[in-house]
Amino acid sequence: MADVSVGLFVRLEAADGQSEALAEFLRSAKALVAQEPGTIVWYVLRFGPTTFGIFDAFAGEDGRQAHLAGAVAQGLADHPELFGAPPSIEQVDVLASK
Repeated sequence: MADVSVGLFVRLEAADGQSEALAEFLRSAKALVAQEPGTIVWYVLRFGPTTFGIFDAFAGEDGRQAHLAGAVAQGLADHPELFGAPPSIEQVDVLASK
């Protein structure tokens, strides 16, 4: 794995009755992320019945910005009905990785 220095932590809350639709959307996004050479790692997480997260990491700022402008971000923006609240997107620095 390439060294990573920056990442994103995204927290997502599904709208009522949309948990499985959101989960399926997130699973299907793997194919889109696979086409992003700057995205080194990408994880979709489920914290509870309606709460999801995405953690991804990049070698540098160029990869992070490309991801933020990419197909997954656009897909999330195109489906506001999936969310009970707007996604929370935090830009983070990666201090250590293995």
